[in-house]
Amino acid sequence: MPHPESTYAKFMGTTALKPRLLVVDDQPINIQVMYQIFAAEYQVFIATNGNQALNFCRTTPPDLVLLDIVMPGMDGFEVCAALKADASTKNIPVIFVTAHTDAVQETRGLELGAVDFISKPVNPAVVRARVHTQITLKFQSDLMRKLVFLDGLTGVFNRRYFDQQLAIEVARSARAQSPLALIMIDVDFFKRYNDNYGHQAGDDCLCTVAQTLKASLRRPADLVARYGGEEFACILPDTAFTDAMAMAQELEQTVRKKAIAHADSGAAHVVTVSLGVAGHSGQRPIQAATLLALADAQLYQAKHAGRARACGAELT
Repeated sequence: MPHPESTYAKFMGTTALKPRLLVVDDQPINIQVMYQIFAAEYQVFIATNGNQALNFCRTTPPDLVLLDIVMPGMDGFEVCAALKADASTKNIPVIFVTAHTDAVQETRGLELGAVDFISKPVNPAVVRARVHTQITLKFQSDLMRKLVFLDGLTGVFNRRYFDQQLAIEVARSARAQSPLALIMIDVDFFKRYNDNYGHQAGDDCLCTVAQTLKASLRRPADLVARYGGEEFACILPDTAFTDAMAMAQELEQTVRKKAIAHADSGAAHVVTVSLGVAGHSGQRPIQAATLLALADAQLYQAKHAGRARACGAELT
């Protein structure tokens, strides 16, 4: 059977991180058993009650949840139902691991959206194989969803995915009271570029800019999307405003250094970008539209000030 990391590499294009498992159980002996089975091949995280599990999944989503049913307070069925009802966690596969093995319990778990049902005491080889199967399926599903959300020309995410992820990240920022930043990016004088060099060169230019932006982002959670035409957007979760401004300035310089000739630009002799940065501390709830409007306003300021620069502001 292929190693989980090789599966991750095959479907997601990286071997940097092991798949992440969340074990949810209120009994220390059960947690210890699961840790011993999976620690060598996976990143194993622990929650001892339902609220801990939900908070973990919403802030740092795992690739799979191993979930006990009988727990004090919120039971496993309630946890599973809550995960499936939340857009940010509904695609995390859940395997119930429980001593209750009657058909009624199993049927209820599967109807709630669980992908498997494993009986305690677990057989290490069996539980390892079932987890590996579900991780593989999860990565395949992630890849299919990713392909649907890719822009056909540039290869970065499309507007549909951007809208979805911005809403998710705004909600996550509010729950965790963590900072969030958004950068709107526009290729300067792109119509002139198309008129001067032709539409094929224009397409090539957009592809180069998109891949340059994507390569400049440092963390897996950061994303760049084609917002429309010659406009792009970057979502930067857990990023303070000052760090987002530094990133925007770096992006401007990195695109400029590509030295794509633009003889008819009013900003430079090469292709440049203007950037608008919106930051939010996460200390109070906001709407995605509010953050987007601020980034758009700052992009307008950057253009009005002469283009080829970044302007930004933070919501208070």
